[in-house]
Amino acid sequence: MSRNRGRKAAWIPDQHGAWAMLTVPFLAGTFLSPRPGAQHALLLTAWLLGYAAVFHAQQWLRLRRVAARRPQVARRHVRPALVLGAATALAGIPLAVLHPWLLLAGAVAAPFVAVNSWFARTNRERALVNGLVAVAPACGMLPVAARLGGGGLPWAPAAACLLYFAGTVPYVKTMIRERNSLTYYRGSVTYHAVAGALAACLSPWLALPFAAYLARAAALPGRGLKVAVVGAVEIVGSAALLASLLLVF
Repeated sequence: MSRNRGRKAAWIPDQHGAWAMLTVPFLAGTFLSPRPGAQHALLLTAWLLGYAAVFHAQQWLRLRRVAARRPQVARRHVRPALVLGAATALAGIPLAVLHPWLLLAGAVAAPFVAVNSWFARTNRERALVNGLVAVAPACGMLPVAARLGGGGLPWAPAAACLLYFAGTVPYVKTMIRERNSLTYYRGSVTYHAVAGALAACLSPWLALPFAAYLARAAALPGRGLKVAVVGAVEIVGSAALLASLLLVF
């Protein structure tokens, strides 16, 4: 059983913080739309499979250069990338036939994926800019899901998602990789203060969760919290954002 678990883990991207960013905007758009339904389940399947396929393709790009003397290290990502890519097509093609405008949405997301792929190829996946670029298409799934359900283009909840998830990028760095950087800490706190003011302009009620996000950005760095605790706090924060969006909008 441990061997099977190891094989599954090799296929599932290990970027655990990405899953909330992938699902929260999508779910918000789905349940803010007039007609959530089976088409959203199929699109979510294609979305998550596509993320996993791109992850493995980018790891192949990165490791092909980083581990040039051990080509097998990069090759282990080829099969997951191909299989998951094919599964993405199987889930996505029927939706694209029924809703051709989804192809335009994919074209809009492509430049962001290209930038992330370039950062992966140059072994700079942890760069601040790379993380911020990844946030944009993820939050863009909110209006896509809303439109699929017969809704309009809810820019305000999408902007709220963008404000929150963009803030998680520098904040998480202050908790882990840049935990000793005063510059990152000050930048993160400043960003959260500005984001809270902007969120309040979208809706006064959003000032409440964003005040909590500011408090955690100011109070938690430097306390030596374990990675699992940092992740749990972000899960709570993401759930609070989803609940707030569904209640406010």
